[in-house]
Amino acid sequence: MDGPTDLTDLTDLCDACALRPTPAASEPPQALSAPLTLLFAFAVGVIVMNLFAAQPLIAPIAQSLGLPPGLTGAISMLPQLGYALGLVLLVPLTDLLENRRLIVRTLAVCAALLAVAMFAHSGTVFLAAIFLAGATSCVIQMLVPMAASMAHETHRGRAVGNVMSGLMLGILLSRPLASVGAAMIGWRAFYGVAAAADAVLALVLASLLPKRTPTAVAHYGALLRSLLTLLLTERVLRRRSLSAALGMGAFSAFWTGIGLRLTHAPFGLNLYEIGVFALAGAAGVVATPLAGYAGDRRAGRLALRIGHSSMLAAWIASGIAGAGWFGFAADAHRALALGLLVAGAATLDAGVVTDQTLGRRAINLMNAAARGRLNGLFVGIFFVGGALGASLAGMAWAWAGWSGVCIVGLAFSAAAFALGLLPQRGETE
Repeated sequence: MDGPTDLTDLTDLCDACALRPTPAASEPPQALSAPLTLLFAFAVGVIVMNLFAAQPLIAPIAQSLGLPPGLTGAISMLPQLGYALGLVLLVPLTDLLENRRLIVRTLAVCAALLAVAMFAHSGTVFLAAIFLAGATSCVIQMLVPMAASMAHETHRGRAVGNVMSGLMLGILLSRPLASVGAAMIGWRAFYGVAAAADAVLALVLASLLPKRTPTAVAHYGALLRSLLTLLLTERVLRRRSLSAALGMGAFSAFWTGIGLRLTHAPFGLNLYEIGVFALAGAAGVVATPLAGYAGDRRAGRLALRIGHSSMLAAWIASGIAGAGWFGFAADAHRALALGLLVAGAATLDAGVVTDQTLGRRAINLMNAAARGRLNGLFVGIFFVGGALGASLAGMAWAWAGWSGVCIVGLAFSAAAFALGLLPQRGETE
């Protein structure tokens, strides 16, 4: 009988078994049904609000906790910084641990941290809580690849697009909902509502999500080291991540500056009216499933160019309406100028989500065993682009007002457009 004859041979055999894929037959794959797609989209939309809702609440939070002026910016920065950390340290666990249990436990911890933020009377405790809540909000990037893995390859782009609709709606609605909600019930109560929403969502996901055990066995340290390897070796990942980062830079530049522009003449909008403006701009999210459908129909390249062109058009319209480009007088045509800004917001958002949806589709058609890490890298990189866009927009506003912000946004959009024109080696349509 053939087999290992000594302890060394037995050890080698065990090491080989540890690298062997886990048998898939132990857990039959569950198809991504319409109700599950809706659940995924709703879940990521709720969770992503943890990252952006604090932005319109900076003033009341800082005043309540007695934060010095130098730390007020940390209220909006720390959740996203924590999120980036979670992408690196927690999301790779989806390629190592059973996904449903990991998702539910991480989201439960997030709910507890939001509750700590609600009751905090110390600025240090509050900032630490929202930083860690941002890190555990990376559950979003555990849910998206799980949904992609459940969808049939021929419909994967559409499935990712549908889930991304929830994500983008959450991002776009987080600011107006937080602003209006805090005005009605106070910022502490708003964090309490967010904590309760995440806790209930964790219970729902525990009962409705299927089990998903990764097919490959690896060590956590090896997974972390593999992040750099994936970034260096995967051309599609680098290209799609850069494109999404440029789009997110344009998106962040707009939403960083538009609130400042709308409070000035000739618009003079108040907090509630700015919330309504943000709701109108959210109409651009309808492009998400259309982009996924175009990718599945092998029209992704055309859709990407249309998306980038719409971003450029949106910034030109915004410059005309808000900065008087080409001689337009917003004072004399206030309603038309406001309408152009709303149209620009919706068009810009549509272009950005088109880029991101097609990028996610390409990422999720790559190595299935590394899907969690690939999604984590993709999102982490485009969040860097968003942070850069917000930072540059703030400096541009101080330097040249809304016109400077529009120049920054145009630069990001033009770079994305130029990148989309380059040959796409290693990619299918």
